[in-house]
Amino acid sequence: MYESRCGVRCDSCGRKGEVNCTGCINMKTTFWGGTCTVKSCCESRSLNHCGECPEFPCAMCASMGEEMGFDPKPRLEALRQWAAEGKTD
Repeated sequence: MYESRCGVRCDSCGRKGEVNCTGCINMKTTFWGGTCTVKSCCESRSLNHCGECPEFPCAMCASMGEEMGFDPKPRLEALRQWAAEGKTD
């Protein structure tokens, strides 16, 4: 089951309680009050998460968080896993 639009595993996020985040899937606006382009993109395309997008992984999703020192590989792997779990062939 997916936990976010971008592949962040919200249930294991240590900062979730600190910043009063209930997860982007459950929030209309971000906990920081800004705009998340990944969240907006998924919602405008009626996608649960980026892994469902035919353009996955786009440059925006693939590089998200790198400027803050985060490795995108765990997020991208989570998105691949969630997409595979959601397929009903």
